[in-house]
Amino acid sequence: MEAAPGKISGVKTAALICVGLFALSGCRPRLEKPPPDLKIESEISPQPVQTGLSAVGLTIHDASGASVTGARVQLEGNMSHPGMAPVFGDTKEVSAGRYAGSLDLNMQGDWVILVHAVLSDGQKVERQIDVKGVRAK
Repeated sequence: MEAAPGKISGVKTAALICVGLFALSGCRPRLEKPPPDLKIESEISPQPVQTGLSAVGLTIHDASGASVTGARVQLEGNMSHPGMAPVFGDTKEVSAGRYAGSLDLNMQGDWVILVHAVLSDGQKVERQIDVKGVRAK
């Protein structure tokens, strides 16, 4: 049996209601926390940076200047041009807010180090460190 012209069947009405509710649910604000305002300072040695194993030191502070402790911090090194495989390294917290690790910068040129941090409360933070002009040993 067809609905009279200008009327919508029950199935179509239910479908429209579902689509409307689905669309509205996407308009709600997210309940995620905004990323924390952190300051990450880095040191790389040896200086000038050379190919091979480089020590990477990080100091992490929050907006008030307090040391960020208990984070899990990983390093990812990429050449600034495509085609090179990334290199990875973990860090250890060596003192309050101070993390130390290493990366094998295995080619001369410009590198980008991505700092991937998971804070003790589970929030994720990423930063980029540009390393220009890595020299051959």
